[in-house]
This record gives sequence, structure tokens and C-alpha cells, in this order.
Amino acid sequence: MPVIRPLPPELINQIAAGEVIERPSSVVKELVENSLDAGATRIEVDIEQGGARLIRVRDDGCGIAPDELQLAVASHATSKIGSFDDLEHVASMGFRGEALASVSSVARFALTSRAQGQDSAFRIEVDGGKMQAARPAQHPQGSSVEVRDLFYNVPARRKFLRAERTEFAHIDDLLKSLALARRSVEFRLSHNGKPVRILKAARDDHAALQRVAEVMGEDFPGQSLRIDHAAAGLHLSGWVGLPTASRSQADSQYFYVNGRLVRDRIVAHAVRQAYADVLFHGRHPTFVLYLELDPVGVDVNVHPAKSEVRFREQRLVHDFLFRTLHEALAQTRAGQAGLPAQEPATESMPSYAMASSPSFAATAPSWPNAFSQSRLSLGVREQPLAGYAALLGESAAPQTPMAFMPQVPMPEASEEEAPPLGFAIAQLKNIYILAENAHGLILVDMHAAHERITYEKLKAGRACSNLRSQMLLVPMNISVSAKEAAAAEEHAEALADWGLELSRSGPSGVVVRRIPALLEGADVAQLCRDVLGELAQHGSSRRLQELENELLATMACHGSVRAGRRLTLPEMNALLREMEATERSGQCNHGRPTWTQLSLPELDKLFLRGR
Repeated sequence: MPVIRPLPPELINQIAAGEVIERPSSVVKELVENSLDAGATRIEVDIEQGGARLIRVRDDGCGIAPDELQLAVASHATSKIGSFDDLEHVASMGFRGEALASVSSVARFALTSRAQGQDSAFRIEVDGGKMQAARPAQHPQGSSVEVRDLFYNVPARRKFLRAERTEFAHIDDLLKSLALARRSVEFRLSHNGKPVRILKAARDDHAALQRVAEVMGEDFPGQSLRIDHAAAGLHLSGWVGLPTASRSQADSQYFYVNGRLVRDRIVAHAVRQAYADVLFHGRHPTFVLYLELDPVGVDVNVHPAKSEVRFREQRLVHDFLFRTLHEALAQTRAGQAGLPAQEPATESMPSYAMASSPSFAATAPSWPNAFSQSRLSLGVREQPLAGYAALLGESAAPQTPMAFMPQVPMPEASEEEAPPLGFAIAQLKNIYILAENAHGLILVDMHAAHERITYEKLKAGRACSNLRSQMLLVPMNISVSAKEAAAAEEHAEALADWGLELSRSGPSGVVVRRIPALLEGADVAQLCRDVLGELAQHGSSRRLQELENELLATMACHGSVRAGRRLTLPEMNALLREMEATERSGQCNHGRPTWTQLSLPELDKLFLRGR
């Protein structure tokens, strides 16, 4: 059992400002974290009047020895660290030894605990900082902490408490976030004597996914990708929501570093960049991610509430997160998210395997030949996707007005062998493609879909060819901050690879001599400031690539088939097959969805069939 001891004075000076008890949820956070550090497998939280009247946290952890109860509520006394080396390797939720002391100073406080192997429990009470002697009590192994009349002796702070419902909502959200961090622990929450939430311990991967669904919503598992990737001493696991599962606010984002929920600008920037190509403006992704790394590589001693961390290798962490999420999202294809949800992912599954349907890559090889044969029977050229000649305006589209396109024989195949997006059956108002697959009806926005296909082809073509740059006729002098000028000097070689040649001209100035040819006519000064600003803050920048992608997206938009264009069935089917094979084809360049699925049960419901 851990031994509580006072921190040496020289170590206290190395610890950041202690916990600040601002509202009932702050108290619950500190008490539950202590229970988790004590090895609890079951934690019960009882709340009355939103926490203003009573907060009780009971656990089945290792407990506290009787002679250490008074030390447990003293300032800077802890069993978590005892030396500076321990402070650099913090693996526990708490470590400063100030939580119980801070809580007991602003409430009527009671701590009852029975240590492992002890025959009886002991109780200690603190009223406004006045401590009473420990006395015997009845209690199973573990600890119970009661906090009554919070802020009764600090009326100025008590009057700033919000409504009972609001304060309890904060506690509920907090407990859900802690439940995601420790899936093997059972959590129970009650309010005013009524059970509100019971989160059973997850003993396997299926139960773990069920807990995630309880917190994130029942639809989240079927609209997410499983992440499990390790490199450079970093391991990222969890779930990221598909772009179609985005939200209007960032309230379903949980990121854990070594089991600790954090809000970090490096992490937020990496996630935002990973979703940049597929997320509609103003929307926020959903995710539950766990980053594991050596505790030496992260400093958790930088924020009073321990909600922020500082990475020793910020650029490494940023690039690792961005590349992992970017590659995971790139594996998505149209036709995947509309199928029935699969069984939850297991740890043995490969990275990014938590899609809600089988990958098209498994079925694609058998379809090009079958589709080519069907098109040969219609007199269409045998080259793959030859129907795109009409899409690009090289041949005239049929002029005969028809409400629906004529039926054309499809390749013979069972439902199990049918491609995810099925086969086209009609075109609606010259805007939408209607297709039939094994699960029902598919609707495709043909302009949005072709726009994404064209965009990905343009990006691939740019990546395969050498990046051309344009020398400025007159070098441009730009005034920047000293930090940004240093970033230009440090990252000069990396910037040159993108066709941007910068040289430092003084403590706070740079000279621009060359820019990417694709960005000719852009605001060079603002471009350089944006790039150097990101380099100075995050250690990396994708601003050049983002600007080029914006230009390519514009080109793709103008070069794609427009709404109102009549397509033949072979052309529609060619578009569907391209969607299934194109990365990120579920969304257009602007983040709008390109397709949707109406299942047969949904169609039956519209017509009251089977009732």
C-alpha cells in the first residue's frame, strides 16, 4: 500500500500552482482521481442539489492507514512522488497532495477509510480547516469522502455557483470523460437519491465500445474509424468520427495523454489539419483518442487543473497525430458508411479497421472486368471509365428529354458480390444519380462526387511531378517578428522543398526570392507571414500545401460535371465505380456529403409496409 508523506521543501518549489476549487465538478474531479490512483474498480458518486449540499465519493481502493488520515488532508502530502525524478515520471492522475486540503478548507469535510488488510475503518472530520482526531468507524475496504455545504465559509464564491441543473450537468460530463479514460472501472452516479448513470466495467473490447457508445451516442460506433497505430515511441488508439458525423460544436472531443484528459493546442491543430479536406466549414469532428508515450516526454505540471500538458517533442507529436489521422481518413470510400454496422473492433484488428462496412478494396478486383463487359455490350469503348469523355465535354450528351434513363442490363451478380454503391438505374432532375445496391437505394450528388474525384486526381498528379517555382523579378522584403525570422532561418531547407525561398535579412526581417509557380498572383507577404507564424508556433506548417489545395479544389470544381447535365447509364456507373476507388469520396472538396443510403427498411417505413 502506498505511504503518504510530506513533500520536501525543495520539491514543493518545483510544483505548479495547486488545485483551485471553483465549482462542485472541481471537487468531484479531484476526489474521483484520488480513487482511481488508489486502484479502485468501483466508484460511486452521490450528489445533492447539484453538489452544493453534498458530494460523496465512495471507492473500493487500497484505502488509507489510520495513522496517515490526518496527513492525507494536509497540504503537500502525497504518496505519488517523493523526489524530483518522480516528478518527471508522473504516471498517476494526481501528484501534488493539495486536493483534499483545498476541499476541506471550503466545506464540511469527512474522510472514512479502511486500509487493505485492516480489521476496522477510521473516520476523520474537518470543519472549515479545523481537524478532529480520527475515530473508529464502519466501512468496507476502500474510502469514502463526504463534502457538505460547499463554500459555506466562502460566501463570495458560493454566490457564483450556477443553477442546480447546470452544476450537475458539469459533474455528469466530467464523470463520462473519466469513464472513457478508465474503461475497467465501474462508475455509478446519483442525484438527489435517484440513480442517473451506471457505467459497467468493460472487460473486453466489445464492452469497451459499448461504453464509448453510452458516452458518445449510439450512432458513434457505426460512424467512426478504429485507430491503432504506433511509431517513434508514440502509440495512438481509439476512435475518430467520420466527416458525416461532425457536430456544430466541439463538445464530443476526448483526447487522453497517458490516461489524462487534456486540451492542447498542438493536438487541436493536428486534428484540425487532418480533417481540413473533408470537413464542412463551421463543423467539428468527434473523437475518442488515447496517446501513450514515455512520461518523460510530457510535462503534466503546467496547469492548476492539470488539463493542459507540454510535450518535449512538440513537432514529433504534431506530425505523428496529423499523419495517423490523415491516413485513416484517406482510407474512407463512398459506399462504406451506409451499410449495417459490423461487430466492434478488436485489438487484433489492423489500424483504421473500425469502418462500419467492408472496404471496397476487398471487392474491387472482380468488378472492372465485369463492368467493361457490360459496357462493351452497349457499344462503349473498352478503355476504363471511357464515359468520362462526355463528362468533360468532349462529346454531346443525349438531348432526348426523359423523366428516367432507360434500363440497361447490369452485370449478373449476387447481392453479396454487388459493389457498395450498386448500379445506376436513373438520373433525377439531371442532378442526382439513383442507384440500387444490396441494401436499398443510393442517392449521389453527381457534381459533388465528380468534384472530389477530379480533385484527388489533380493532387496525385501534382505529387508525382516536380514542384515548379517562380523566381520573383524583384526580391520582396517582409517585416516579421524575431521568432518568425528565426523560424525562416531554421526551416529554410524545408520551405525550399515547397518552392518558397526565404532568407533572413535581420533580427526581424526576411527576403522572399522564389515562390511556388502554382501560387503566382497570391499575396506573397501574407502567405509568408502565415507560414512563418505556424512554423514558429507549431514547428511545422501546411499553409503552402493548403493554398495549393485550394487552387486545385477550384480547378476541380470548374472541371467537374455540372448539375443539369444528362448522363448515360454507362457514365453514371463509371462515376460510381470511381467513387468507390477514390480516397475521401464520401465528401466533396468543401466537406458536403456526396452520397446517402436509403435502406429497404427505411423505404418500407415510408409506405407503411409490413404494418
